[in-house]
Amino acid sequence: MQKYQRRSIRLHGYDYSQPGSYFITVCTLDKAPLLGEIAEGEMVLNAIGKIVEKCWLAIPDHFANIELDKFVVMPNHIHGIISIYPLNNDINNTVGVQNFEPLQNKYQHIIPKSVGSIIRAFKIGVTKWVHKNTNMHNVWQRNYYEHIIRDEPELNRIRRYIINNPPKWEFDRENRNGIPIGEKEEFWCKFLNEW
Repeated sequence: MQKYQRRSIRLHGYDYSQPGSYFITVCTLDKAPLLGEIAEGEMVLNAIGKIVEKCWLAIPDHFANIELDKFVVMPNHIHGIISIYPLNNDINNTVGVQNFEPLQNKYQHIIPKSVGSIIRAFKIGVTKWVHKNTNMHNVWQRNYYEHIIRDEPELNRIRRYIINNPPKWEFDRENRNGIPIGEKEEFWCKFLNEW
């Protein structure tokens, strides 16, 4: 019997605990709208959405070298920017890959104080509340999306995307309804490059 191996979506050999800024997207299971709804271009959080926001804001309470940037809770996902700073509190520019240092292991496991450990803790916090207060069992998709932010212009484009996500919900890739995916891609490409 052959054991199934999941393909990693992470940048091969990259140390996700090193200083830098990361754009994160965490989706609900099957992209179900569990976190609230968009009304007149504004996100209206339900009880679970409020817990998602609370747990996201609490990340720096559990990880001393983390700073949060722009984020938004949407009906079926959360987008956010996380910056990891050196543990010695030497806060310089953390945008972009500071030093690409490949990991020695072929397969990356969750490294303490890494993006993976941060997102894992966040998802566990939300899931515990959901288990205690609802009859739901699963909240999140198994993985999450991350993007290493390379420079200041890219950081500003991603901030703009996050801020404009609720009023542009019909164009969101994670919106199962809305307009067709090709038109969504074309819209966001143009929108983010018009700055």
